[in-house]
Amino acid sequence: MHIIVDRTKFLKSLGRVHRVVERRNTIPILSNVLIEAFGSRLHLKTTDLDLEVREKTTAEVKEGGGITVPAHLLYDIIRKLPDASEVTLILSSDRGAIFVIFGRSKFRLQCLPKEDFPELNVSQFTHSFELSSKVLKRLIHCTHFAVSSEDTRYYLNGIYLHILDHDGVLKFRAVATDGHRLARVEMTAPSGLESMPGVIVPRKTVSELQKLLNEEQTDSVFVELSETKIRFRIASLILTSKLIEGTFPDYQRVIPLDNDKKLLVNRAMFSLSVDRVSTISSDRGRAVKLSLSMNQLTLLVNNPDSGTAEDCLSVEYASDGMDIGFNSRYLLDIVTRLLGKNLIFMLGDSGSPTLIFDPQEVDVLYVLMPMRF
Repeated sequence: MHIIVDRTKFLKSLGRVHRVVERRNTIPILSNVLIEAFGSRLHLKTTDLDLEVREKTTAEVKEGGGITVPAHLLYDIIRKLPDASEVTLILSSDRGAIFVIFGRSKFRLQCLPKEDFPELNVSQFTHSFELSSKVLKRLIHCTHFAVSSEDTRYYLNGIYLHILDHDGVLKFRAVATDGHRLARVEMTAPSGLESMPGVIVPRKTVSELQKLLNEEQTDSVFVELSETKIRFRIASLILTSKLIEGTFPDYQRVIPLDNDKKLLVNRAMFSLSVDRVSTISSDRGRAVKLSLSMNQLTLLVNNPDSGTAEDCLSVEYASDGMDIGFNSRYLLDIVTRLLGKNLIFMLGDSGSPTLIFDPQEVDVLYVLMPMRF
């Protein structure tokens, strides 16, 4: 194998694929990136056995072939080379090493044969559809923060994608919850999803997908899925992932239907107020009390180790007075993901879950459990 590739293009492609590779691996081949060259293309692939990323870029291929190279080491070398340069890759005659050459710089890296590189077995995809990249970014942005990180409830370690019939209109819905908060976003379902199974996309896959969408300027994303795998095609990149096996809980049961106390508050003012008073809260508790009376909201924090904080806001509230506590970080997570001028809180009592939404953005809904204060 003998190839010459533009350093900037090579670095961009390596940057996308090397993130999947764990820094520590008990299986040596999983630390490597598979490099294959043929025609006028350089193909790169990495995997952790659950997630696989493939990328391609143009190159001058003097002699084709394939080999696997330590992913993070190769990325660090290419990253430190000057811009607007060309990099030469030459495989040794015994195929045990690859030479990375730039000017007078020459690196020799140990290799492993491409035949040892694992394939993420993919059965036939049963459903396919196209999504606007802007819409997909919004779905992820509004939900991924609520994904659980507890391994004991593994079925909550991802975003649940499914369809449902809502008043005769087929909706495509994304849901995430960690048991303390729930995020739900929906849109009119694109064609091709009439019989789509509900699937849970793992947290790592969602995180990687979000980074790729932020990096790539593309109008749409082509999605394929089956009951066990999902694949995203973003420009020249293909991300394939296993799905979480398990049943996502009936989240509809935790969405309150009879909360009748309505609080309308300016989103920006509320966010600033929560951020101010939470400065005094402990890192462990982060509790902020919302004390409601006629058209007034008082935010209070009491930390025995540091002091107290209080802030008042004028709001629209005409129900009976009540006090309710929330985790301040959870509140800010939700508030920063809504875009409108105002927020609506639909409250029940101090021990019941609360609905939070933007009156101008009815396709996004949050449920937040209260906490003791």
